Amino acid sequence: MKELTEIGKKAREASRQLAHLNTEQKNRILLKVADLLESSIPSILEANEADLKQGKALGLKGAIVERLTLSHQRIKEIAGGLREIVNLEDPIGEIEEMKRRPNGLMIGKKRVPLGVVGVIYESRPNVTADVAGLCIKTGNVCVLRGGKEAFGSNNAIVKIFHAAIVECGLNPHMVQLVQDTSRESAMAMMKLNEYLDILIPRGGAGLIQAVVQNSTVPVIETGVGNCHIFVDEAADVEMAVAIVHNAKTHRPGVCNAAESLLVHKDVAAEVLPAIGKSLSGAGVEIRGDRWTCELIMDAIPANEEDWAKEYLDLVISSKVVDSLEEAVDHINRYGSMHSESIVTENYSHAQYFLDRVDAAAVYVNASTRFTDGFEFGYGAEIGISTQKLHARGPMGLKELTTNKYVIYGSGQTR
Repeated sequence: MKELTEIGKKAREASRQLAHLNTEQKNRILLKVADLLESSIPSILEANEADLKQGKALGLKGAIVERLTLSHQRIKEIAGGLREIVNLEDPIGEIEEMKRRPNGLMIGKKRVPLGVVGVIYESRPNVTADVAGLCIKTGNVCVLRGGKEAFGSNNAIVKIFHAAIVECGLNPHMVQLVQDTSRESAMAMMKLNEYLDILIPRGGAGLIQAVVQNSTVPVIETGVGNCHIFVDEAADVEMAVAIVHNAKTHRPGVCNAAESLLVHKDVAAEVLPAIGKSLSGAGVEIRGDRWTCELIMDAIPANEEDWAKEYLDLVISSKVVDSLEEAVDHINRYGSMHSESIVTENYSHAQYFLDRVDAAAVYVNASTRFTDGFEFGYGAEIGISTQKLHARGPMGLKELTTNKYVIYGSGQTR
């Protein structure tokens, strides 16, 4: 597509400037953006309201609407996230592992930007600011392709980035938004090898798999979140109820929300009625195995598909297990390698769970809702990687960099 080719050319040109800005210059851009976001709250909310009105007319509801919705407070939080990025140490230019070889060569690794980062995402206009902020701080140009349901909101935020960048006397093409939101533009972006160094999908399972299966640009796969809470036989019941309630109900439409509950058989009779009462009171539908349905009156029978499902809604699956080992096996079979948690007062059980569960983030006695760039101290995140190459878990500044070997010699030849 002609638009994407032009965007790619402009991105490459802008990257030559952005990659060599110093930390002070990059921070100045981010601080200006943060200020402009706060002073532009009325116009951003107006654009967002238009997106919401159009989306609801097209039948959007539930978790999608929740992710799409901005508020005065959310915009303040986005601006705060950018200021948090400013306060983080700039990884670009770090020298690692400098060592002298027997022949006198000094060899080290220098941290450098990836180059041009492409992101295809859905519904969430905050992603626009998070990605652009992290990319600027790490010297990366970003090419953003959001969904049609959030186009007005995304466009309003990108215009603010452009205004701040221009005010700093720099090339505004270091942040670009693809104007075409068709499926064709997404497919074309997946083939933009000449201009994109990496492509990151953020959204539902369908989008992520489409990018993973069709992209010829290297992909960092971000996570579908079938996150589990396992209530061990040595769990504090009150703590377990609170953790499950938070992990499921705080924001059910995000990838770090709990979708599956596992309970040890020895505490099921005590734990499940308490959890059932807590969740049912919050409007959660519980889909359970036979034991769950016997202990929670409102529960309905689960089927095989429920164990692997990311609901992104007020729904949770529940299963009683015979042992810690069975819980771990269940998680490793049906989980999405995102975030998993055990509630237990037994140290050895906690360590077994930490060692044996294969996931990007594994918790002991805490809600899975903490798997988040801001909560991990990164200011924001470009996504939560569930793969193992290059990056895993919440991706902050260092995950948007690569290494360049630097070698100092004094005339050595081979």
